Formats: sequence, C-alpha cells, structure tokens
Amino acid sequence: MIKHQYAILIIAIFWFSGLSAQTRNLPNIVFYITDDQSQLDCSVYGNDIIKTPNTAQLAKDGLVFENAFIASPACAPSRAALLTGLMPSRNGAESNHSYPKKGTQILIKNLQESGYDVLSFGKIAHEKMGEYIGFDYYSEDPTNLANHVTEYFQNNTTKKPICLLVGDRRPHVPWTTEKTYNSEALDLPPYFIDTKETRRLWNQYYSDITGADAEMGKIYQLAKEKFGDNFIFIYSADHGGQWPFGKWNLYDAGTKVPMLMVWPKHIKPNTRTDAMVSWIDIFPTLLDIVDAELPVNIDGKSFKKSLQKPNTSHRKYIYTTHSGDKKMNVYPIRSVRNKKYKFILNLYPENYHSNHSDILRKIHAGAYWDSWDETAKTDKRAADIVHKYYVRPAEEFYDIENDPYEQVNLIDSPKGEKALNKMRLLLKDWMIVQNDSKALFEKPYPITGKTPHEIVVKNKNKQTKY
Repeated sequence: MIKHQYAILIIAIFWFSGLSAQTRNLPNIVFYITDDQSQLDCSVYGNDIIKTPNTAQLAKDGLVFENAFIASPACAPSRAALLTGLMPSRNGAESNHSYPKKGTQILIKNLQESGYDVLSFGKIAHEKMGEYIGFDYYSEDPTNLANHVTEYFQNNTTKKPICLLVGDRRPHVPWTTEKTYNSEALDLPPYFIDTKETRRLWNQYYSDITGADAEMGKIYQLAKEKFGDNFIFIYSADHGGQWPFGKWNLYDAGTKVPMLMVWPKHIKPNTRTDAMVSWIDIFPTLLDIVDAELPVNIDGKSFKKSLQKPNTSHRKYIYTTHSGDKKMNVYPIRSVRNKKYKFILNLYPENYHSNHSDILRKIHAGAYWDSWDETAKTDKRAADIVHKYYVRPAEEFYDIENDPYEQVNLIDSPKGEKALNKMRLLLKDWMIVQNDSKALFEKPYPITGKTPHEIVVKNKNKQTKY
C-alpha cells in the first residue's frame, strides 16, 4: 500500500512538472522603471504640485510602498543589484559603469527556466550589461517605449507567459526643455538654494517626470488589454534625482524611491504598506510568486506576504552603499537605516564630495551651480549649504521620523546614542559579511586643494591655450 501511494506521488510530481507555464496560468509580469526619480517627486507620496495621474491610478488599483529603497544610488550598481539579488560588493558592480562578475547569478534566468519569455525595452540593464544578461528580446532605445512594445507584440506571438521590463530614460539628465509648471509656484527642498536657475531646472525635472508618467500609463493600459487580469504591474525608480544630496548620496533623496504594485484579484486595491523593502527583494518576490527556483545564497528575500497582508513587516534594517562614479564622484559611503534612525559612514571624509552636476554644470543639468556659488558669496545660509555639499563628516546620524530631510546631524548628541552605537556595530558587521573592501576606484580630491570643478575649469583653460 505504501509503495503504491509512493508511486502515485512520483507520477503526480512528474505530471505537474510537465505542465506548461501556460497551463499553470502563471501571471504575466510588467515592470516599468524610471531613471533618477526620488520618492517625494511623485503625487502619491504627498506632492500636491507634480502631475503623475497614471501613478495615482496605480495607487487606486494596487499597493503603494511607503518604504522602498535601492541598493546603491547610481545606475549600474542599482540595476545590477536588482537583476542579481546581491548587494554591490557581492555581485561585483560597485562603482558606476561597472558590471557583475562573470558567473554571477542573474535572476531572470530563473524566470526563463519557469517558462517565461523575458523582454527588455529601454534602460533596464546599464550600458553593455544588457548584452550578456540573456534577455529573450533586448531593445536599448529608451524613447517611444509604448510604440516599441506594441510593435513587438504585433509582430511576435508566444504561448509563454511574459516578463516585460520597460526602462524610461526620464528624468535622467539632460532634462527636457519643456516647462509644464510655473517655476515660481514650485516648492523646493529645504537644502536647495532658491535661485532663478534652480527653479527653471526643477521645472524641467518635474516636466520629465510627468512625461514618463504618461508613457508608463500607456504601458499599463497595454498590459490590461493584452493580459486581462492575469498580470503583475510594478512601477519604481532606480534611485533619486541628479540633484545635490540626491543621486550619488545615501540620504533618502538618493535612496528612497517610488514603488507601486498592481496584481488584480491578489493585491487589494487602494492599499499602502509600511514594510521596508529593497530593490534586491523584487526578483526574489516574483520568483516566489511563480514558484520558481530561488538561489539560496543571495541578499534579497521575498516580500510576498506583504502584498496580501500590507501590515506584515519585511526588513528591520535597510543597508545601502555607494562607491563612486569614475572621476566625477570619488566618494565611497555606507549606511544602515531603520524606520526611525539612519547612520551614514563616509569612508574618506578628508576628500571633497562632488559629482557630474557641480563639476560639469551643463545647461539642462547642473547649470544652477553657478547661481549657487554666486549667492553663497553674500548669503551665509547658501554658503553653509555649499560647504555641507562638498565637505562631509566621517559619521552622520539622523532622526528620520522628526528630521525627514536629514538636516540635523546628531552624531555628537546624546539623543539616540544607544541606537547609534547599535547601528555602528550593525554596519561594521554587515560590511565584513559582505566582504566590503572599502575600495577607492579613482583618485579622490583632497579638501586641502581646489574643488573638482575648479580643477576641471583650470584644465580646460590650459587646453584652450594650445
């Protein structure tokens, strides 16, 4: 009798494994990614000025994540972490314009093994990374995305479930020249210097976000038309915007991103979750949903429970890293955060913090920096902001609940001292486990010398003479 039951079980297992993905009715997956958008620059997170009506519709139809974070606030390491489920020091893509080490697990392969066709349109992987990821279809053009996706489905048919990855280039610089908003009516973050140039470019940044929202709405409508109710739709951004204290920084403006999910008949509409999740958790969650094989030695973990029970917690701590962006940003940083506090460790504070914006000051990107420097000559508050941007202490500690813009460094205050000491140890131990080498990938700019911008201007003037 026992042998007979065992035989039936073996037959059942082989029968189920032989079922096609179509027969098992696996959900189609659509993931729309914007490039350089902070969480607060979105209407569903309390911004009453910016127009993102399609994101607002997603919020009505599904789940809003209040605490979604990326692994690293630069394009290549953020996307590599997404695709591998591994933090930068473990997958090998630490500084920007770097790629995962050969042999690193790419999680889309697990979806493919479960029967999915994985299609990539626009900026999903970063630069040459996309060539060896192994997408079933790969298109680099990050513009007119809805048209490209529609054309693909008109000319290609498959019985397999689809994982459709769509990456918009917006609001990455250069920003659009269109100005959808009244520049004077815009609210600026408290750590900005209020100048005409700042407002003009903030308007262009907002206008690009509104443009991306419109394109995302087209993809969302296409998903509903093609897949009916059998799809999961995710919208998020790879890190914060290219503004001071945003991208290339571990403040929330650089690491906290919008993230929404719609899954008809599975996720309750118009709900929000306070669960803390990281981008390294996204693909493990999708693999969990479709019962695909999940590698055990990764940093990401499934938040599937939080989708159907939004009150379910996920992570107690979020770790983020940044290791630089070639010669434009040579400033490695590490941090750990919970819902109340954040501890930031600046590994080489004897050097200037800097990036493309303040160095190059391009017309539709960092051109506001000249007005900041000019204002700082006569305005103490402006001078303090510029100094805080360039020169950082070795350690920073913030009460996020009471100081969400991270303006008051409590590192020398008795407030939260117990939490600070715990976070110091947590980050230290985590870096050891991650085999974090604290590497400097380029030669830094010592604060005893000229700023990187001054050095670049001087070198350009030299070149002009010859």
